[in-house]
Amino acid sequence: MTKLDDAIDRVSRNIAQTGALTTEASRRYEQMFADFRTELDHALDAADTLADAAGATMAILEQASSLLRQSFPNPYPRACRDQCSACCHLFVSVPPGVTDLIAAHITANFTTPQIDALKDRLRSAATDIEQYTKSSDVRVRCPLLDEQDRCSIYAIRPLTCRAFTSANAGLCHAMVFGDSAQQSTRIDQDPGHYRLHIAATEALQNLATRRGLNGRQEGFVHALLDRLENGPVSA
Repeated sequence: MTKLDDAIDRVSRNIAQTGALTTEASRRYEQMFADFRTELDHALDAADTLADAAGATMAILEQASSLLRQSFPNPYPRACRDQCSACCHLFVSVPPGVTDLIAAHITANFTTPQIDALKDRLRSAATDIEQYTKSSDVRVRCPLLDEQDRCSIYAIRPLTCRAFTSANAGLCHAMVFGDSAQQSTRIDQDPGHYRLHIAATEALQNLATRRGLNGRQEGFVHALLDRLENGPVSA
């Protein structure tokens, strides 16, 4: 065998071995998400209420998304920072259990004057939202933002809020506050992080359906106002 043949043989083996490793890594990557969903479903089935299930979902997601970012090379860049609240002007929908969990937290941790003021802001935001014909067009400040543009319920914020990430804060600002053309700007998401949150949202919806309850998502502003005025509806 000539030196050229030897070189071709070594290159070929290297490519074939690397291809096999890449194929296996891809298979395991997909299996990781399937296993995540299986474990999440088991945890949610053990929850007493949908609100408890929502809390468990947030805890599992926090750990999973953090490890996903730490454990893989070349993580997706993020421009998300404290007080960057452009995305907090978009329409937020929530799966079953999330609103009840948040309403219970507000009732337990906010003062009566704070709750009354929040209800007023929720009513105003609900009226503003109702002026839009499409939820994707909604640009209304979240009533839970404080005066410093920080989320007042950050630790238990909705899954939609947790899922949203951006590599370009300027694009987010343009999408929310820009003209009609800019508002159609697409904000690319961290794919693995986003995928975890979509799976978690579906898990809560399916849990509600298995328990004979409404599994549809609902608009967060209207739902939270309803819970604060009328109490929880999930079991």
